[in-house]
Amino acid sequence: MNMSPAAPATAAHITRSWRSLASPRIFYPFAGKLIPWIAALAVITAVAGLWIGFFVAPTDHQQGEVYRIIFLHVPAAWMSMFLYLLAALHAGIGLVFGTRLSPLMARALAPTGALFTVIALWTGAAWGKPTWGAWWVWDARLTSELILLFLYLGYLGLVSAIEDPRRADNAGAIVLLAGVVNVPIIYFSVQWWSTLHQGATIRFDAAPSMTQAMLAGMLLMAVACWAYSAAVALARVRCLITAVSYTHLRAHETKANL
Repeated sequence: MNMSPAAPATAAHITRSWRSLASPRIFYPFAGKLIPWIAALAVITAVAGLWIGFFVAPTDHQQGEVYRIIFLHVPAAWMSMFLYLLAALHAGIGLVFGTRLSPLMARALAPTGALFTVIALWTGAAWGKPTWGAWWVWDARLTSELILLFLYLGYLGLVSAIEDPRRADNAGAIVLLAGVVNVPIIYFSVQWWSTLHQGATIRFDAAPSMTQAMLAGMLLMAVACWAYSAAVALARVRCLITAVSYTHLRAHETKANL
């Protein structure tokens, strides 16, 4: 029995199915099916992560109870950088290949990325006051994270200010892509300069410098932040697709009346 013709056909069919998701018309119902599941994952992991982080994890012998803010601060900081890179990737794909869905994904991701940047800055200040004795210092990581917030706000303001969607997306993509250089600066700032921030507690080349309960709470909160970001971005992109479709419909009606 010769199965060779069927295998390539199946692989090609799967490839075409995934590529078809680049169409807003096909992606819209697909995103709608995913949102409830991802939102449920966000709620479950957030509850579990907060419970472990605030009630199960032991008290830090140096910082005391105040260290528990890391279960909000660190995942928010991770997501602020990750979502910026993801938004820049989608914006770049839209700029180079002219795809319709990619710029909408960039617009959908940016507000959530800005939100996590604000959370990272706010929780960092709340952590810094009892730890460093000041709400804010011009630390390399703090400053570069603040610049990240300005990049998010600059992108959102620019795409909102330009009426032509194509020009707005192209201009916004340039802003996002230019700002990508700031992300490695944030991440490696504690290695490149003398800063008040401690080094990474979770590394791929060494064992984590925290207890298993702390690590479990941190990772659960990271998953919760990721799932929340995915659910909100999918819901937001569905709204953007609806808005674009409505705009095109109105344009066609106007032409027909003329």
